[in-house]
Amino acid sequence: MIITPFLVIFMIVVFVLLFLFLNTVDKRKWLSGLISLILTPFVYFYMFYPFVNIVSNYHHQKYFDSEAWIEKPALRYEMIDSTIKTDTLIGVSKENIASLLGKYEWLTWNDSLKAHDDNKWNYGLGIEPGAFNDQRECVEISFKNDKVSQLRHYQEEITYEKKDNEAE
Repeated sequence: MIITPFLVIFMIVVFVLLFLFLNTVDKRKWLSGLISLILTPFVYFYMFYPFVNIVSNYHHQKYFDSEAWIEKPALRYEMIDSTIKTDTLIGVSKENIASLLGKYEWLTWNDSLKAHDDNKWNYGLGIEPGAFNDQRECVEISFKNDKVSQLRHYQEEITYEKKDNEAE
């Protein structure tokens, strides 16, 4: 385990909260301190840390990998930040994008043409983990002269379609 400043600060916070709680049960400070010291690692790793992971939306960042992109579409959100920052796909041709990322999942609707725009491909990136996340991650790849000119990372609300036989 790597000891970081956040780990130390959070452990101290858990210790103080345990000490204050146990002090309400028994007024002997030495006993409350000893029990708090023993219980702190358990409370931290079995209560506090899991709760923080559920509530926060932290996720690992990975470099772009074409094979992982195609095989694990639900985890694409881990690669997109690095891909946009490093301009990995800027200037790549449509044919190469189709081989690297697979066929586009949908095209952007162009209101002026009243049709789908063949120069704006969209891919779903999956859903970032988090307890209160109701958005799915997406990326729009724009082409100019059959080369990638821009990547736009955006979120859209998750919707669930009702089946025809379900009652409203």
